[in-house]
Amino acid sequence: MPRPRDVLSNKPEILFVGINPGVISGKTGHHFAGPSNPFWKLLHVAGLTPIELKAEEDHRLTEWGLALVNLCPRPTQIASELKREELLAGRKALVKKIAVYHPKVVALVGVTLYPIVFARADRKAPMPVLPPGPGDKPQMIEGAHVFVLPNPSGLNASFPTFEAKLPWFLALRAYVALPT
Repeated sequence: MPRPRDVLSNKPEILFVGINPGVISGKTGHHFAGPSNPFWKLLHVAGLTPIELKAEEDHRLTEWGLALVNLCPRPTQIASELKREELLAGRKALVKKIAVYHPKVVALVGVTLYPIVFARADRKAPMPVLPPGPGDKPQMIEGAHVFVLPNPSGLNASFPTFEAKLPWFLALRAYVALPT
């Protein structure tokens, strides 16, 4: 099964981080490829891209100073199928990518991704208090600011509609102050 490839460039304005590819993305080899996933439309309507890309054009994100990776490369029907070891390895790999590519902002695509990225791997110390929900966060990763977006998946019960997700993509655009 093909897996979506990282879309990376040096010093992107935003590095989008998904938790892992869905089944359709795994079959096509492109990010956010599910026909009902509005990720590409959200980017465009929010002014993060000047055109609405199709999943098979995911590599074009670099044209606008954007990048995209997944925490875990293995496609699953739902993210809860991922094993703890995969999440820990993914977090370690993500930090390395951020250190190499130096994004201005790391946009975690999914509220549940935030505690995974900032959880203690050793579980001996208490979990730091993390401000809940989407939006900008006080933590930084390798010098990059952190912003959390709702997962665009149609399975997202907390943000079920395009209209519920769009304000957060607009807030991200304002946060990084991309030109129009």
